[in-house]
Parts: sequence; C-alpha cells; structure tokens
Amino acid sequence: MAAATKHDFSGKVVWITGASSGIGEALAHLFLRRGAMVVISSNEADELLRVKGNCPDHEHNVLALPLDLTEFDSFDRKVKEVLRHFGRIDILVNNGGISHRSAVKDTSLDVLRKVMDVDFTGHAALTRAVLPHMLGRKSGHIVVTSSLAGKMSFPTRAVYCAAKHALQGFFNALRAEVWRENIVVTLICPAGVRTRIGYNSLTGNGTKYDKTDKHIEAGLSPEACAELIINAIRRKKAEVWIGRPLQRYPAYIARFFPSIYAWLINHVKSLN
Repeated sequence: MAAATKHDFSGKVVWITGASSGIGEALAHLFLRRGAMVVISSNEADELLRVKGNCPDHEHNVLALPLDLTEFDSFDRKVKEVLRHFGRIDILVNNGGISHRSAVKDTSLDVLRKVMDVDFTGHAALTRAVLPHMLGRKSGHIVVTSSLAGKMSFPTRAVYCAAKHALQGFFNALRAEVWRENIVVTLICPAGVRTRIGYNSLTGNGTKYDKTDKHIEAGLSPEACAELIINAIRRKKAEVWIGRPLQRYPAYIARFFPSIYAWLINHVKSLN
C-alpha cells in the first residue's frame, strides 16, 4: 500500500456536506492540508463562514455554499454553483446528518420524515444531481457517511437505523452501476465519534434532545475519524468501519451471530 503524502489530493475539488462542525469540519481542514480545494456545505450559514475563516488561503481554496438537505429542488442549482466556481467536482462527501432519541411509539411522522429526508433522501438526491457531471467526465468519487447503525439496529434509534440501512442499499447498488465509468463509491461506517450529534438530535415530538450520550463521549475525536476516512478515500475502499474496538464489536456479532445479537439488544437498558 502506498504511503499517504502531504499533497495526495492536490488539485482535487472536494464537496463536503455537514461541514459546519464535527467530522465534516475536520475533513475540510484535512483535505486542504492535502492540497485539495474544498466546497463546504451545511444549513448553518454562520457556522460555515466560521469554518471558512479558520481555513488557510480560504479566499482561493474554499467555497462556503449553504445547503439544506431537505430542499431537493435546489440541488441542481447548487451543483451549477460549484461548477461555476471550481469547474469540476472530483469527490462528493455526503456527510450531513441528524439523529433522534425516541421509541417508535413516541416518534411523530414529522420526525420520521425529517430524519429520513436528511439522512437518506438528501444524500441520494444530491448524488443524483452530481452524477451526470461525473459520468460525463468518466471520473469521480462518491463518499457517504453511513454508520454501523446501517449494519445493526437498536432501540430509540429506529428511524436513524432505517435511514442508515437505506444508505447501504442505495450506494452499494450505485457502485455496481457506475464502476465501469471510473466512479468509485465508498461507504464510511463510524461507531462512536465525539460530535454534537446527541445535542442536535430530535426527540419524538421534534424538539432538540440537547444532551450527549456516553457512547459518543467514549468515541474517537472528529480529527482521528477524518484521518481514517481520508485514508479510505485515498485507497478507494468500498467500505470501512471506524471506531474503537468495543464500539465495533456489536456489528460483528450482529453480522455473524444474529440470534446472539438479538438477545443482547433486547436486554440493553439504555444507549444514552
């Protein structure tokens, strides 16, 4: 395996959603250090400007492009804005997301739709908007931040798990469709990463959960996660599982010993 270099993404244009904090922000800084030009998107315009201001040579190498993953009709226009600014899109990192903390019986239909729209439909629709450009160039790399929740399910996260399972199915199928066109698809499956996902999660009625979870606080830093993601992209991996060993083990149990996993998850008191 070739070693990573300081400028291994030199001249590449990388579009990152969910880039106003956490993994997305860490990826933006890391791609820039590796020589890329970066488009940072989020529905938090002020935070995007903060991230951009903290980036080196940001006037030339960074485009802050506000984007709401639920506004599907805006995606074609946003793609055109990126192409006008940088001329191409080499790597699309579908990283934006939201979670919830509620049992199925307590989850409103509005919350169900919101989580599915942000965590699945938004990524699928944005990828669909970017795809003609990549197909025309016969080159591109599509990355999506899924989760180990796309490999297993657990209580009080039913819709989040459903969205991540949907990502796995959609992007695995997409890979089979586009590999002959020199387009790579990489699925990133983190376990625990110390982001604000808990604070930003929704309760069953749509209010903010506004606290973190112990398994998130025990996880990797966003910077450590970003390093592993960049390495997976550089190596053109189909899928990579990221997290501390104890946080990854349940996914292996779910995969190889589903009956044992079902028994274990039935006896979990709390994931919070």
